[in-house]
Amino acid sequence: MRILICPDKFAGSIDAVAAAQAIAGGWRASTATDELIERPLADGGPGFIDVLAPAVNGRRVTVDTVDPLGRPAKGEILIKDRIGYVESAHACGLHLLADAERDPKRTTSYGLGLLLLAALEHGAARVMIGLGGSAVNDAGAGMLAALDAAPLDAAGYALPYGGAALTAAQGLTGTPRIRGAELIAATDVDNPLTGLHGASAVYGPQKGASREDVFLLDSALERFASLLQALPTAPPGLAALPGAGAAGGLGAAILALGGHCESGIELVTRLTGLTAALDEADLVITGEGSFDHQSLRGKVVAGVAGGARDRGLPCVVLAGRVTTGRREAAAAGVTETYSLVDFYDGDVEAAMTRPAAGLSALAQRLAGQYSR
Repeated sequence: MRILICPDKFAGSIDAVAAAQAIAGGWRASTATDELIERPLADGGPGFIDVLAPAVNGRRVTVDTVDPLGRPAKGEILIKDRIGYVESAHACGLHLLADAERDPKRTTSYGLGLLLLAALEHGAARVMIGLGGSAVNDAGAGMLAALDAAPLDAAGYALPYGGAALTAAQGLTGTPRIRGAELIAATDVDNPLTGLHGASAVYGPQKGASREDVFLLDSALERFASLLQALPTAPPGLAALPGAGAAGGLGAAILALGGHCESGIELVTRLTGLTAALDEADLVITGEGSFDHQSLRGKVVAGVAGGARDRGLPCVVLAGRVTTGRREAAAAGVTETYSLVDFYDGDVEAAMTRPAAGLSALAQRLAGQYSR
């Protein structure tokens, strides 16, 4: 029997690679005769580089960058045949900040600009930028500053870091330097930049924004969007385009630079050979930290379950927490769901701190149920 194991990360708990290893280890503890295929996945957020590195057999390069508060940090880029892969979470990730430090009014995407520059300096003519899990809400203003196109106020002075300062934006210092490279944003959301469904309103609160902050940030991004729209490579109606609101508006900046957005899970699926692996599987196991209403809208689980459904394969979801209804899950192609919180008798802390043991035990049970 061929078992395809392709989880996403369990945010704040265990990465996708370790999760896949734990599931495979549990299955092998029950039966050693089945063929296990591990394909850890990402949708553009944290883990994007780790998942793609073995798949594309690229060169990983450590890069000096800064975190969302401008503090020195280390990031990585991946280079293969003049294609660069960049993970925004290495510089802009919410996981880089303590809870008390979360404040999208002042966090910056400058570090992502440094990673992008590094990819260009290593000869990348195309750069795929994973967007997700960000702590920023500055519509890529910091990233543009690193590319020599910093936002300016009415007096011609560079604005400070953060989304709130963009309410005073009046211009840019110049045209961003991307050396003619093609930019592709790999994202799991299709939100516009502003408005009720925009970056500030939908994702600002989880980054530390209060209700008042959301209104301020939305107004600031609306102001900055007019500057982005003036770039010669910006498409018409930039702020309303799907994906413009991804990662606190980083999608809008990439679109303004002439780039385009792709589904992160579809891109990763293509590059990791998941399609071929699905064709040969008898059972699919996927998972993530929280299997909820967002999971079936462009996330890893949705892509995997849809592929399994189209092939008539059973698809089991192992998650930290499960709140999606059975009917909705079944319609998406999910056969069964199992929760680490339930496995640990409602102990959320145990589910967060001992995910590998729980996943291994759940996989062992599944092997007893499914293995021939």
